[in-house]
Amino acid sequence: MSFTGRCLSVARFASLVLGLGLLAACGISIDAEQARVCRLALPALNPGAVITVERVREGPVARSLRIDYVAQYPDRPVLQRFAVCQFAAEGLSPNKAELTGLGTEEGPLSGASLFMLKRYYLDTPEGAAGDPGSRADADVAEIPMAAAYWLQQVLVSMPRTAIYALLSVAFALVFGLSGRINLAFGELAAIGSAATIAGASIVLASGISAPVLGLAAGLAASLFAGAIHSAVGGYFTIGRITAESPQPSLIATVGLSLFLMEYLRLVQSPVTVWLPPIWSEAWPLLRAQDFLVSLTPITAITAGIGLIAALSLLWLVQATGFGRAWRAYSDDPRAAALMGVDGHRLLIQTLALAGAMAGLSGMLIVAQYGGLGFAGGFQYGLKALIAAIIGGIGSIPGAMLGGFAVGLFETLWSAYLPIEVRDMALYAALVIFLIFRPGGLLGFQDPTPRPV
Repeated sequence: MSFTGRCLSVARFASLVLGLGLLAACGISIDAEQARVCRLALPALNPGAVITVERVREGPVARSLRIDYVAQYPDRPVLQRFAVCQFAAEGLSPNKAELTGLGTEEGPLSGASLFMLKRYYLDTPEGAAGDPGSRADADVAEIPMAAAYWLQQVLVSMPRTAIYALLSVAFALVFGLSGRINLAFGELAAIGSAATIAGASIVLASGISAPVLGLAAGLAASLFAGAIHSAVGGYFTIGRITAESPQPSLIATVGLSLFLMEYLRLVQSPVTVWLPPIWSEAWPLLRAQDFLVSLTPITAITAGIGLIAALSLLWLVQATGFGRAWRAYSDDPRAAALMGVDGHRLLIQTLALAGAMAGLSGMLIVAQYGGLGFAGGFQYGLKALIAAIIGGIGSIPGAMLGGFAVGLFETLWSAYLPIEVRDMALYAALVIFLIFRPGGLLGFQDPTPRPV
């Protein structure tokens, strides 16, 4: 089977997995954030008791949950109890975790009692620390503790890996074609995040709080915003600067980065807007004693979107007219021009595609972590550039490999080694690669590769 055929097969499989994940997520009726708020109230209802949650399910009315639990007092028999919590909204609504009603087997709490509970317990650090947690006796296979901990770290790293890979691909697309580095891709990711929030907000304003529709609107908005801003900004900083040296364009993209950061601060305001967590109910996969290896639906979805986007881009470069023109022009611009390739048009298309990848990474940041500030894209862009260099600047598969390596490196370093020196270790790894393998893992293997 050819490389393109393998990519298509993997893309179909990844699409199937993502579709199943979306269907499963749509079927989730228990909101993890609402369940957490409801659990927080249990210690206040049973002072001095040890709480064990047995079951969480939908409540008897709309936007409500019922928790069945056991209260164990030191000097009394075990009590089987339940609590029904009602909330103000659901889905992507910002006030979906606002508790509006609470009832037990003894009847509903009065308005005054509910206010006192929220004001003087739920909203305090002591209340947040009193979460009894969910039941930890899931029927899953058991593995050694070391393997369980390592596997959990790998699962946690998947969204970060997808974000770095998409941003690294954006660097590789532009550098592979023009030999220029665009340092504004981190800010383009921040613009994609802001566009995602805007798209989801428009859906919410229309009275629809379904997460699927909100994220779909945010996805379309992030792709469009990233592509437009990248094409326009890249046209002036890369397309119009024709000096043989790449330094003028590099300096111009620094200016573009600062411009986009300030532009986003004025448009979005310095206050970061956050989407509430969605599809964050943990799915237990394996266990090691009391430690559960778990995966949330949103983690699987964001990683799946990143994988499908990366494989689709590989297919685009290998099997389409745009890809053939891109590869021909990156190898020999003059020969490609003689064969009819419009270099100026191809550059704009490449900038738009790279910007769409950066915007998509911003959408994944919002879906996974809730939001991104106007200056938050800088670190993502810097580490994605490091990933692109390590993987092989100008090589699209190398950029993906570099993104995977950097994302996994950060997660495992944070899990096993002092986190405060993690970034120092990453920058030191970049220096080592530039000294001993300047072409990267899959990049140029000549003794004198393209300057980076």
